[in-house]
Amino acid sequence: MLALASFVGFTLLVAAIAYYKTHNAHLTESAEGYFLGGRSMTGIYIGSSMLLMNLSTEHLVGLNGLSFRTGFIVMAWEVMAAMTIVLFAIFFLPKYLKLGISTIPEYLERRFDKQTLIITSLLFLGMYIISLLPIVLYTGAIALESLFQVSAVFQLDKTTALWLMVWGVGGLGAIYAIFGGIKAIAVADTVNGVGLITGGLMVTLFALAYVGDGDVWSGMVEVYRSNPAKFNSIGAEDSLVPFSTLFTGLIISNMFFWCTNQSIVQKALGAKNLAEGQKGVLLCAFFKLMIPSIIILPGIIAFHIFQGQMDNPDNAYPRLVQLVLPEMLVGFFAAVVVGAVFSTFSGGLNSSVALFTVNIYRKSLKPDATEAQTVMLGKRLGLGLALIAMIVAPLVANAPDGLFYLIQQLQGIFNAPILSVVLVGLLTKRVPAIAAKLGLLFGMSAYILFNFIFKVDLHFFHLLGILFVLNVVFMLIIGHFYPQEAYQEVYTKQVDIQPWSLVKPVAVLISLGSFSMYVFLAHNVPGWFMSLYYVVALLSLAYVFWAMGSELLGTKRSVVPVDK
Repeated sequence: MLALASFVGFTLLVAAIAYYKTHNAHLTESAEGYFLGGRSMTGIYIGSSMLLMNLSTEHLVGLNGLSFRTGFIVMAWEVMAAMTIVLFAIFFLPKYLKLGISTIPEYLERRFDKQTLIITSLLFLGMYIISLLPIVLYTGAIALESLFQVSAVFQLDKTTALWLMVWGVGGLGAIYAIFGGIKAIAVADTVNGVGLITGGLMVTLFALAYVGDGDVWSGMVEVYRSNPAKFNSIGAEDSLVPFSTLFTGLIISNMFFWCTNQSIVQKALGAKNLAEGQKGVLLCAFFKLMIPSIIILPGIIAFHIFQGQMDNPDNAYPRLVQLVLPEMLVGFFAAVVVGAVFSTFSGGLNSSVALFTVNIYRKSLKPDATEAQTVMLGKRLGLGLALIAMIVAPLVANAPDGLFYLIQQLQGIFNAPILSVVLVGLLTKRVPAIAAKLGLLFGMSAYILFNFIFKVDLHFFHLLGILFVLNVVFMLIIGHFYPQEAYQEVYTKQVDIQPWSLVKPVAVLISLGSFSMYVFLAHNVPGWFMSLYYVVALLSLAYVFWAMGSELLGTKRSVVPVDK
């Protein structure tokens, strides 16, 4: 009863805050307001919304399930993410905001042509419908079943209970997306973000205290001493995530997700100016360095507690939560989990709707559509996509290597082709539209052919990296022999693009933190490498302190008393 009360209470609190912050803002009356929050988003909303769009039950359930299987090697996704988010803040975001775009395919239309826009829009839509929305709903249902034992309470079989929860969570998430727009999603994400990090850390601390008979540190020592192999950051070549993949497909996958993926990038495209956008993006990167303690370490603790015995490792995290959290906190954490599902699901819906209405409906199907017609069509399309996702969700059960790994494999169909086209567009001026279209079709077809049909004996991340390089070279060759007229970027002046004064030192600090996590969790690191690491770390910290000190002194000097 306490669990249900805390669940309902926190869920209503989030809804009330979101409604209070947005009900008078008139942000659902225009396309820009509905999809970009009227370009009024500040750093805290951007950072928390990006984090919650990424961090959902496919991470809490799926990544903890992978760490139950393999250990800390799966932190590759999170640690590399922080470094690619830094790249987004420094290189990609300034270019996007300068152009005043609403979607990534909109940029590709300006750089190439309308057909490139339509192809990429359809690829993004396919990715969300196939590899994101259904899996988010299904993992959310798994978590709620384990936390509340819904099947037992209502005397249903587990399959029926999962279907009911998929439809319940999906329906509420659709309401956020369809009737609230991006600003309501961002406000709810901010509250849920605080709750998710707080609740996730509580699960880890309570689990360690459970192992250590009330002593968190003793519990950590016991888990590490009993399972040292699980705490190695370097994956062997025959492991699920070999270390070598960090330098091939894994970095490509992360760059796509954090630098060109519409559902993530859309949060930053709504920034009121570049400085606020960079603050929010780097705030997200900072939190990504904390996330392994929430979505990787609990899986290893669960492995220790349950002695590696679990029919489906994707159930490890929900069972751990049910075991270690007090009843009242179980309800609060379940509300946070539902909020995380809402965030990713509603954010994916909003981005899908934006892609179709802005890039296809208003450009090809009905160019004279009014703002009201565009928003109304978006709401109807969002409802339709939500229904499709809810029907498909239970069909993704029992993925052989875990749900999170399944997501990564499916997204490989889309990420390398789209990233290669965006990068070539940003870094070159004369590569023609035909090269972009052929690159998109070749990249997608080759990945499906070699990863799912013929199944070459190569880790899918290595395959992704090879196809990415081939795609880029292919487009550059076409550009060399058939160059187009040089493309000229135009500053639309929709937002101020003056960068945040501390963006570079903060970026260096986050990159150093990412690198340090790998170094200190790696087994058998050579002495010469550690010496080199300490030199680099000291130089990096010296630069950070110098840059921040210069900014502080410069700010003080700029405050000059006015003579009376």
